[in-house]
Amino acid sequence: MPSFDAIVIGGGHNGLVAATLIARSGRRTVLLEAFDQLGGAARTVEIAPGYRVSEVAGLVTHLGSKAVAALGLEAHGLTYAVSDMESLLLDGHRPPLGMARSRIVGDVADSDRTGWQDLHRRLARFAGTLRPFLAETPPRLKGHVRQAALPLGRLGLAVRKLGKSDMRDFLRMLLMNIADVVEEDVRDERIKALVAFDAVLGTHLGPRSPGSLLTYLYRLAGEADGRHGAIALPAGGMGTVIAALEGTAMAAGVDIRTRAAVDRIVIENDRAVGVVLGDGETLRAEAIVSAANPVTTLMHLVGVQHLDTDTVRRLASIRSRGNVARLHLALDGLPEFTGVAVDRMTARLVLAPSLEAIERAFDHAKYGEISAEPVMEVVVPSVADPGLAPAGRHVLSANVQFAPYRLKTGWVKGKDELKAKALAVLERHAPGIGSLIRHAELLSAVDIETRCRMPGGHWHHGELTVDQMFWLRPMQVAAQYRSPIPGLWLAGAGSHPGGNVMGLAGANAARAVIAGEGKAWH
Repeated sequence: MPSFDAIVIGGGHNGLVAATLIARSGRRTVLLEAFDQLGGAARTVEIAPGYRVSEVAGLVTHLGSKAVAALGLEAHGLTYAVSDMESLLLDGHRPPLGMARSRIVGDVADSDRTGWQDLHRRLARFAGTLRPFLAETPPRLKGHVRQAALPLGRLGLAVRKLGKSDMRDFLRMLLMNIADVVEEDVRDERIKALVAFDAVLGTHLGPRSPGSLLTYLYRLAGEADGRHGAIALPAGGMGTVIAALEGTAMAAGVDIRTRAAVDRIVIENDRAVGVVLGDGETLRAEAIVSAANPVTTLMHLVGVQHLDTDTVRRLASIRSRGNVARLHLALDGLPEFTGVAVDRMTARLVLAPSLEAIERAFDHAKYGEISAEPVMEVVVPSVADPGLAPAGRHVLSANVQFAPYRLKTGWVKGKDELKAKALAVLERHAPGIGSLIRHAELLSAVDIETRCRMPGGHWHHGELTVDQMFWLRPMQVAAQYRSPIPGLWLAGAGSHPGGNVMGLAGANAARAVIAGEGKAWH
């Protein structure tokens, strides 16, 4: 019976990061991936002969330059086709408004330009107070008071360093909605719409939902290519990021096994000691590290018979229902978006008429309905990365909001309806695009759930709200990556700090595993 120091379940980016760091510490580590391809939601896939797209995760917002350097990803092929992507807001009425972090490109009133720059400065500072906390194990607020004091003290000191005025604003705004915050300083509807869209992208929140500012700060806390709030497009699609992570893992000595689905986690004397694979093979290890969803890990791979009733109740109450559909198009030519010059087609296009239009689109999702007028994030990655499509042809990918996981009519019927509505929105902004479509594919949250083994089809493996973040993620008794089952650790996006392709959950978990299991390994 094969024996290892650590078994890592799940070959997405968090699993790869965790496995790499554990293996670098000198532990014999095996990584198990159920599918024949690593990457989870960050795969590059072919949708038609010669047309390749990033299946679910498409852009990098949180993979900082320090993490890239520490893992050695550039040495294993990671490059960016666009390293600081501009965002263009298209409302169908006025010329597009461009924004790259705090910089605005377009005709706006001086008061709005100044107001947004001042607001962005403050929000970036607020996000900066949270950023170091993302790379730490959250404090345990029950029992180990001394252990909790240091990280909480550092967070408190960072808030104090904001100064009296910004500290007062930080505390006032923290649980506010993004609409109220941006409307205090900005009147231009395009700026408000672009900021609001980014705040709610990938969530079950509208711009006027309490806490939507916190999700925007989470986004700003990212450091793609070392810059606050920057967005990057990896050359070759997100699969290039995964290939680089795979290279670092193999260099560290990780034994990577694909088509190795875990059927169950073996529990002996109330401790996790191994796994049983789908083919019946049993592997044993001192530490079992799961980068899968925490509900999947504990409720299904461990089993409720090994959990107390309070833990089962808390797991069942985690909100993790996706609200975004992913649309991919294989195109016979480059679409012409109204007002967007060819040299700006490397931008990220946000199709949202106004903040209120985003809120109205969300209203439908609250009641299990497809939005009458979906709002969308669109990229045509083949403009900057021609190798993704045959010569002269292109691929387009879009995140379509809002598309609730639990749809009243069901997704068998709903998929065609949403696809038609999304294509109608695209046609209004890019007249004639319909005639260029060679192949169209729409993935609902249910499809994402199936393809990526992601319960609810939620990008973050759990909603990013104040009651499901920091020391409450995924729940208080497992917020330090140590599950309620000794020997079993949680390293996926369902743990702190959450989703997006940044690898911090995997890295934080790896450090906790190495520290927590050190005695057993020596």
